[in-house]
Amino acid sequence: MTETPDATTPAKGRRVSPWNVANVLTVVRLVLVPFFVACLFLPGTGWRVAALVLFVIASLTDRLDGELARRYGLVTDFGKIADPIADKALIGAALFSLSLLGELPWWVTGAIVARELGVTLLRFAVIRHGVIPASYGGKVKTVLQVVAIGLYIWPGVYDPLRWILMAAALVVTLVTGIDYVVRAVRLQQVARKARGG
Repeated sequence: MTETPDATTPAKGRRVSPWNVANVLTVVRLVLVPFFVACLFLPGTGWRVAALVLFVIASLTDRLDGELARRYGLVTDFGKIADPIADKALIGAALFSLSLLGELPWWVTGAIVARELGVTLLRFAVIRHGVIPASYGGKVKTVLQVVAIGLYIWPGVYDPLRWILMAAALVVTLVTGIDYVVRAVRLQQVARKARGG
């Protein structure tokens, strides 16, 4: 009995165009970031709601592009680089904007952005040894960040609810950051052993 190729991996030798639907969604997310920021700084509840809508749409493309890339074998080198950049750009822009508006403490923004940049650099540093896949905790972290930021953008939300969700997002962000460091060290140790080092 012959095996049917998995939809998550392209057929052997098949070239996947970088201009596929998954990568287009990633580019759309990047393009939405400046419009989202502009709406956030414009006065009035209407602009605030517009910022929230753009943030939600951009966040949904993050989920959708990854799902499409895996399901239909649309993983490309461009997507591997552009997708995390788009994610960091959206979350970073939201956090910096909220801090500039005086709605979110700078230390919260600094801690989350430092973790995100640190993990990204770490993944690139060990990529020659292998890829550190996204963990379940990393996915929970992303959901918490998106929900917490959404509550800060949404006008009229009860402040303690915002604080609780942002505190949860911050804790999970830092804990998963430590987990990535541990996994990177283990990956290097395994690579050394495989080389006989």
